[in-house]
Amino acid sequence: MNPSEKPPFHSTYTPNIPEILWKNQLTLVITTYQAGKVIFISASSENGLIQLPRDFQKAMGMAYHQGKMAVATREEVVVLKSTSALAKGYPKMPNTYDGLFMPRSLYFTGEVDIHDMAWGNEGLWAVNTRFSCLSLINDNYSFEPKWKPKFVSDLVPEDRCHLNGMAMKEGRPEYVTALGTTNKEFGWRENKTKGGVLVHVPSGEILTSGLAMPHSPRLEGNKLFVLLSATGELISVDQQSGQYEVMTKIPGFVRGMSRYGNLLFIGLSKMRKSSATFKDLPIAQESVFPGVVVVDANTGNIVGHIKYETSLEEIYDIKIIAGMQRPGILGVNTDDHRAGLSLPNQGFWAFPREKDETGMAGAN
Repeated sequence: MNPSEKPPFHSTYTPNIPEILWKNQLTLVITTYQAGKVIFISASSENGLIQLPRDFQKAMGMAYHQGKMAVATREEVVVLKSTSALAKGYPKMPNTYDGLFMPRSLYFTGEVDIHDMAWGNEGLWAVNTRFSCLSLINDNYSFEPKWKPKFVSDLVPEDRCHLNGMAMKEGRPEYVTALGTTNKEFGWRENKTKGGVLVHVPSGEILTSGLAMPHSPRLEGNKLFVLLSATGELISVDQQSGQYEVMTKIPGFVRGMSRYGNLLFIGLSKMRKSSATFKDLPIAQESVFPGVVVVDANTGNIVGHIKYETSLEEIYDIKIIAGMQRPGILGVNTDDHRAGLSLPNQGFWAFPREKDETGMAGAN
C-alpha cells in the first residue's frame, strides 16, 4: 500500500506491544505538536492496537496523576478528569470505554511555550520555556514563577537557555534540563549540540554539562534517566558525580519518556529537513521513523517499537495510564464534552433541548 493510500496515523508495531498493553492494562498517551493531537494507544486484544486521536492545538507536555491529566497547548493548559460513570453511557460509543477523560478546567497561560509538566505538593508545575523558569499553573496569573537557573538574570520572554525537561522527587522539582547556559535571547542556539546541562533544582548547581540537547529527565527510584536528543542516546546519570553512561542509542530524535516496570517507553521523532534548528543535528541523517521505542531499563536493549507511517512526524511527551484497558478522551474543540455532567459518584448525559424541556440520561 502506498503512503498516500494509508489512513491517517497508520502505524505498524512489533507483536509484543499489544501484548504488553493488554496483559498489564496499560494505555499509552502521546502528544504531537506537529499534528496538534493527543493520541491514546490501547490494545484491542493481545494481537492488535487501537488509537484515539483528539485535537489539541500544539499539544506539548502532559501531567498525569490518579486519573487526572493536564495537557499544555499553544496558549492554554487543559485539565481533564477520567469519569467512569460517564464512560459506559457515552452516547457516541456506548459500552466501549472503561474511563472517559473529560475537560474540567482551562487555564489561559498565553504563549509561554510550556514543555514538561507534573503535579506536585504545591499544585501543577510547568517548565516555562519562553521565560526560562519553573512555574505553577493556577487561576491567579498567566503563570506563577517559582524558580529560574542561576545563569539567567531576568524573567523575560526570550527563551534564553531553552529550559525544557523536569524530574520530580517527593512532590517537588529535583532536576531540569536546558539546551544552554546562555543569558541572551535564543542564545542556546549557538551551541545547541554540545551546550546542554542537567541542573539540580534545590541547590541550583549544574550536575552535568556538555550534553547534546538533553530532554525528558526522569527519576525512577534511585536511577536518573535523561534523553540526549541530538545523538539519540538514553543515558543514566550518577546523582553524586554527574558522570553518565550511555545505555543505548536509538536512530532518531528522542524526546518524551515514561516507565512501567522495567520498560521505558521513549518518543522518537523524524527530523524535518526544512528545520533550521534540527536539520544539521548529528542524528538527522540516522533518523529512521517517528513513533515509540521500548527499552529494557536494566539492560538498555530495545525490545519493541511502534512506527508511524502517516500523519505523525514529531512526538513531544509520553505518559502511561495504568489500570485502564481502553479509556476515551474528549477534547475542547467540539461540543461533545458539554453534555457530560459528572458528580462525585454519578454521571449524566444531557439530551438535546426540545422546545422548553430538557431531559437527562442517567449513568451511575
